[in-house]
Amino acid sequence: MNVAILDQLWVYLSGNPLLSLLTTLLVFVLAVRINRAVGGTPLLHPVTLAIAMLIALLLLVDMDYRTYFEGAQFIHFLLGPATVALAIPLYDHRERVRRLLWPLLLACGAGIVTAVASTLGLAMLLGARTETLLSLAPRSVTSPIAMGIAEQIGGIPSLAAGLVLLTGSIGCALGPWIFRLLRIKDPVVQGFTLGLAAHGFGTAHAFARLGAVAGAFSGLAMGLTGLLTAFLLPLIIRLFGFG
Repeated sequence: MNVAILDQLWVYLSGNPLLSLLTTLLVFVLAVRINRAVGGTPLLHPVTLAIAMLIALLLLVDMDYRTYFEGAQFIHFLLGPATVALAIPLYDHRERVRRLLWPLLLACGAGIVTAVASTLGLAMLLGARTETLLSLAPRSVTSPIAMGIAEQIGGIPSLAAGLVLLTGSIGCALGPWIFRLLRIKDPVVQGFTLGLAAHGFGTAHAFARLGAVAGAFSGLAMGLTGLLTAFLLPLIIRLFGFG
């Protein structure tokens, strides 16, 4: 196949929105294989690795993000149904959830206040702009909810989504080490903590590494955190003088 034919093929593919979807799936499959090859370390989480590879690829072919997103937005749409589907494994453990409901709610509330207050406090000390602060505030909830919250309070949704991914990566990397350090072996505590601190990343890690119980409670924490953050964050923002 000569260069002219390859050039024509690229022009055709680059104008087809399905190219972005196909590229995203292929890059993620490659990232998963790389992660497995290095022992499944959370330091090279497949999602984080895939994002870095996609950014490099877009820069290489000189494709802007808007064009890419037109083809890949179906994956973005699936984030919502995937989050809701986490209720299915949680249903199997509904009796345990019922018994632990109030402790879980208190832990979730404390986690939200701690995450938001520490984030805003550190960012203010470092001189971050108001728009950046409001994008940082919802970093501890899953991407679809964080983007919606950021938009409502005056932040930048795309920046909030990126910060959510970074938070999830760090949470997955540090979570197992903290569990070993504090000798935490209860899958309920491990799962709920990961869901609270590392949202979708933590939930995926809990299902893959810690079992169905940890995964179910991680999904519960992720959902509760998103719901309560939507109510509590505007109040915390006003307390910090941004309302």
